[in-house]
Amino acid sequence: MGWLELTIDAPAGDIARVAERLETVGITDLVIEDEADFLAFLEANRQYWDYVDEDLRSAMAGRSRVMFYLEDTPDGEAKLAQLRAALDWPVAQRPIQEEDWANNWKKYYRPLPIGERLLVVPQWEDVDTGERIPLRLDPGLIFGTGSHPTTRCCLEALETLTVPGRQVLDLGCGSGILSIAALRLGAEHVTACDIDPKAPDVVRSNAALNGIESDRLSVFHGDVLAPGSFRAQLGARQYDLILANIVADVIIGLAAFTAPWLAPGGRMVCAGIIDGRESEVEQALLAGGFQVLKRFRDGDWHSLILTN
Repeated sequence: MGWLELTIDAPAGDIARVAERLETVGITDLVIEDEADFLAFLEANRQYWDYVDEDLRSAMAGRSRVMFYLEDTPDGEAKLAQLRAALDWPVAQRPIQEEDWANNWKKYYRPLPIGERLLVVPQWEDVDTGERIPLRLDPGLIFGTGSHPTTRCCLEALETLTVPGRQVLDLGCGSGILSIAALRLGAEHVTACDIDPKAPDVVRSNAALNGIESDRLSVFHGDVLAPGSFRAQLGARQYDLILANIVADVIIGLAAFTAPWLAPGGRMVCAGIIDGRESEVEQALLAGGFQVLKRFRDGDWHSLILTN
């Protein structure tokens, strides 16, 4: 069955009236896209600012619209004609096939070679990986598909830093892509954590796609910046490699207490540092007892490799 995607562009001050008018004629399932709401969300979630793509900011600039859907049937067309007569705003329409709802987003995820040895592969793709090591992922609503510069930098660093038998800590693991890469490259065990409660299930699911044995990967949900038992649990041992692909503010917080977690001669990879904050982050890490071994830059993003 097909659908009609209907869009009403209206001034921000009219959005509430548009929604109210639609509800009076029985249209209640609405998608409202409003730049003011977007900016309010960002203000309330400053920890995610660094990851907001500039293309998204540009796309939301000045946006103010309501979207809804009707079945692409004679009844749906009749309903649309009724709406056009009842509304003071023009209604744009676009036909959509039912399969588009579930699958169209997948076209944005393609096999992605990274560095010299890795290939990120969406789980539905059947590709010849050649001599590269495949990292199979089911992209979901959680950070880490390999396409972001910060994740690429970390994966490229992992190729040179992962040694068989190493113990790895992945702070802010997201989808688990770095944890899985470390294990596929030969790490003995990875301890991973994220503040997102969805992360453990997502990571375990992606690990299973890659044939990772459950005893090689421990995944936790928690806030490592909060003093208490969770932080103490993570810091009860030392790690040969620590990964922190997060944001500048979180890395600054980690700098104060994570140096003792690193085994002598170990390495820490920090990424997610937006241009303009690299000096601030580096100073915090130096004050925390780290030494900078290498600096990377990819566009507006900075990454560091450190030791103790």
